[in-house]
Amino acid sequence: MSALIGVDFTSAPRPAKPITVAHGHLDGDVLHLDRLSALPGWPGFEALLRAPGPWLGAFDFPFGLPREGLAALGWPATDWAALVRHVATLDKAAFRAALDADRQRRPMGARYPHRRTDAAARSHSPMKLVNPPVGLMFFEGAPRLLAAGCTLPGLHAGDPQRIAVEAYPGLLARRITPASYKSDTPGKQTAARHTARHAIVTALTDGAAGLPLALTAAQQAHLVDDPRGDWLDAVLALVQAAGCARRRAPHFGAPADADPLEGWIASA
Repeated sequence: MSALIGVDFTSAPRPAKPITVAHGHLDGDVLHLDRLSALPGWPGFEALLRAPGPWLGAFDFPFGLPREGLAALGWPATDWAALVRHVATLDKAAFRAALDADRQRRPMGARYPHRRTDAAARSHSPMKLVNPPVGLMFFEGAPRLLAAGCTLPGLHAGDPQRIAVEAYPGLLARRITPASYKSDTPGKQTAARHTARHAIVTALTDGAAGLPLALTAAQQAHLVDDPRGDWLDAVLALVQAAGCARRRAPHFGAPADADPLEGWIASA
């Protein structure tokens, strides 16, 4: 797999908050960051998904919904593509209303069902609509993957030259440091978070994720000095993409018992 992509996703891309992309490649056992790019709207993201392969991309949004939630909603729960096609028939208001109604039916403290992979990765439920709105990230991201014809190992067979896996940059960051390393709020963009980003970047270049990441001095500074952490998250996703590429087809690191409807998070 010659080209690797790491994507830090947002459900509402715009110039002030674009989707950020890290492009790289493996040279032996060394991961190289080739360039960074920003996608301020859906056309750019859709073009990225349709770009000719071979490539493997790791995308920071949930590819599936929990079986428990699907059973309660009465949505297709036997085939990933059927579920995503159903979701694609809904507008955002209807999708939000369905998840809101499901949440209100559940007792306090147990309002968000999780996928099995969420438990392993300590990630948010993809039924959640705020702080962060990962449900809306699924709503915007998964149908675009299906429409683009990508292959999602264990979930959907599409173009074998365009492989998409689910990433969670926070999972990899936590393995390096428990410290918070980013914030979109200016008042929370502290020196301590800057120090945490520096620690993460240093660990990545030293091979803490299983393979060394080759960066120029300018690239290192760019990742460390971004207080929102969007560029660093894209690079963390790129590292997860590299790990999947090294494990190769057909599973790209997915466990043998990965749920074919809920999906799996790389390296969880």
